[in-house]
Amino acid sequence: MISAEFLLTSLIVVLMPGTGVIYTVATGLFRGKKAGLFAALGCTLGILPSLIASITGLAIIFHTSALAFQGVKLAGVAYLLYLAWSTLKSDNSLAFHEKPEQKSFSRIALKGFLINILNPKLTIFFLAFLPQFIPHHAGHPAYHMLLPGITLMVMTLGVFMLYGLLANRVRHDVIHSRWVTT
Repeated sequence: MISAEFLLTSLIVVLMPGTGVIYTVATGLFRGKKAGLFAALGCTLGILPSLIASITGLAIIFHTSALAFQGVKLAGVAYLLYLAWSTLKSDNSLAFHEKPEQKSFSRIALKGFLINILNPKLTIFFLAFLPQFIPHHAGHPAYHMLLPGITLMVMTLGVFMLYGLLANRVRHDVIHSRWVTT
C-alpha cells in the first residue's frame, strides 16, 4: 500500500527542478506544447532503467563501485555538454516563433530519456529512497518496490507535463505580448 508520507515526499522530490525539469521547460518554452509533452514523456521513461536497476539490485554496483558511478556520471556530463553545444550552434534555438520548428517528437523524447538515463544520481536516489517505504516484513522487497516506483513515475509524468504546459503558456504570452513584440 502507498502511504501518504510516500506520496508527499515523492511530490516534493518530483517538484524540485533538475535536468529533466529544465529540459522539459526549455522544450515547452521554445518548441511548443506538444514538444514539451514529449520531453516530459522522455524524461519519465528515462526513470525506468534506474528503477529497474534499483529493484534488481544492480544499483548496488553504482553505490559500491566508484569507477562505474564516475563512468555513468562522465557520460551524463558529456551528453549535457553535447546538448549545450548543439543549442549554441543552432541559429534560432532561443527565438520565439508563432509556429515553432517541428522537430521529430521521438527525437525530443529520446533526448529526455537520455538526460535521465545518464544521471547516476537517479539510481542512487532510488536505492536510498524506495526502501524507506517498504515494510520490513515484506516477503519480496523487489515486488514491494515496484508499486511505489511506478507511482513516482506517474507523478513525474504529471508534474513534468504541467511544467511543459506552463512553459508553453509563458511562450504564448511572450509571443502575443505587445510589450515584447513592439
